[in-house]
Amino acid sequence: MRQTPISKELIDNAIADYGIQDFARATIREVKSIAAFAERESGVEFIKMEMGIPGLPAAKVGVEAQRQALADGIANSYPDIQGYPELKRQASRFVKAFIGVDIAAEGCVPTVGSMQGTYGTLMLCQQADPRKDTVLFIDPGFPVQKMQIQVMGGKFESFDVYDYRGDRLAPKLEEYLSKGNICAILYSNPNNPSWVCLTEEELRSIGELATRYDAIVIEDLAYFAMDFRTDLSVPFQPPYQPTVARYCDNYVMLISGSKAFSYAGERIAVTCISDRLFHRHYDALSARYEGLPFGMVFSTRILYALSSGTSHSAQYALAAIMRAACDGTYCFRDEVKEYGRRAALLKDIFLRHGFHIVYDQDMGRPVADGFYFTIGYQGMTSGELAHELMYYGVSAICLVTTGSHQEGLRVCTSFIGDHQYAQLEERMAIFEENHPLRKA
Repeated sequence: MRQTPISKELIDNAIADYGIQDFARATIREVKSIAAFAERESGVEFIKMEMGIPGLPAAKVGVEAQRQALADGIANSYPDIQGYPELKRQASRFVKAFIGVDIAAEGCVPTVGSMQGTYGTLMLCQQADPRKDTVLFIDPGFPVQKMQIQVMGGKFESFDVYDYRGDRLAPKLEEYLSKGNICAILYSNPNNPSWVCLTEEELRSIGELATRYDAIVIEDLAYFAMDFRTDLSVPFQPPYQPTVARYCDNYVMLISGSKAFSYAGERIAVTCISDRLFHRHYDALSARYEGLPFGMVFSTRILYALSSGTSHSAQYALAAIMRAACDGTYCFRDEVKEYGRRAALLKDIFLRHGFHIVYDQDMGRPVADGFYFTIGYQGMTSGELAHELMYYGVSAICLVTTGSHQEGLRVCTSFIGDHQYAQLEERMAIFEENHPLRKA
C-alpha cells in the first residue's frame, strides 16, 4: 500500500482522545475539530467538506445597509419583538416574488438564523395540541434539528425518503400521521444533504395529508432557489421555488440569510407563518398564553423568552437584500451558482476514482449540482469511509447522522479552493490504489 498523506497513528490517536467510539456518529463539530488538529500537527492542508459554512462573500447590498444602520446609531436600540417593519414588508414581498404565494407582513418574523426559527416553531408545535407530541422528519436532514428536539425533551419519528419518492411518499407519510400523534412534519428543500428536491406533486401529497390529519408543515428553505436545474431567479415570474404553501394552510417557511445571501455570520433569517396559522387559536396555547394565537405566541412569548429579538442592524441588512432581489437589482442566484460549479468538479474527481453518488437520481433526473452531494465507496460503511478519508486529509460527515439509512458521506462544496482540486485528484488516486474495487 502507498503511504497516506497523514499518519494513521495521528488520526487514530486524535479520534481516541476525543472519546469518539463510533466515527459514523461523530458530529460536524467533532469532525471539524479533529481535522483542524491533524492539519496543525501534520502540516498537511485538509480538504474540509464537513461543515456547511458559506464560502462566498456576504451580499454587498446587505453589508452596506447594515453599516449605515450602525452608523446611524441603531445598535443602542432594541428591535421590535415582531421585527423591523421594513424587513417584514420586504420578506412578505420576497415570498410573493420568488415563491409565488401571499403571506402577510405580520407573519414574517425575524429570528436569530433559521436555527432559532426552527427551535421556536418546534417548541410551539409540540405545545399546540396535547394529543400530538411528536415531530416527523422526512430524512435525510440537518442533524441539529433533531438535537433541538432532544434539548427540549420532545419526541420525533423519521424515515429516509430514498425509497419513498413520487407516489410512494403519501402512503409512507400516512403510516405515521394515522397514529394521531404527529404535530409537525419537517423537511428541507433542496435537501440537506442529498440535494434531491421534492416535486410539486410530492409537496401536494404532504400538504393534503397535513390538512387531513391537522399537522403543521415546517419547510426549511435554507438553500433557497438553489436547484440550478431550473431558473428561479426572475422575481414575480414563474417558475417559482416549489413549496407546500400551495397545497395547505398550516405551514411555516424558514428563509435563511446564511446560504443564499452568504450572511451566516450575522445570524439572521425570517420565519414566515401562513396567515391562517398565524391567527389560529389552539385551546392548549390559549390556556397557557392568555388567549394568544399561534403567531403571537411565537413572537411575543417564545422568541421574547429566547433572545428578545434578533440583531437590529442585521435586520436592516436582510431588508435591503430582499428589497434589491425583488427589485431585480441583485440576482443572488448568480453568486451562489458557484457551488454548483464546484460540485460538478468534485463529483468528477470522486467518480473517476471509484466512488459513487449515493443519492444520484431525483425522480428520474440526475440530482442537481449544489451546496451538498453524497458519496459512497464499495465495501465500506459510512464510518469506515469517513475515518479512512481522514488519513488522506479529507473530512466529511456520515449520512447516518442526517437520518439516512444509506452508507456514505455528505460532501459540502463551500470551502473548496481552486488549488484543492489538484490535491483531491492526487489523494483520491492514492486512495483508489490502496482500496482497489472488486470486479463485478
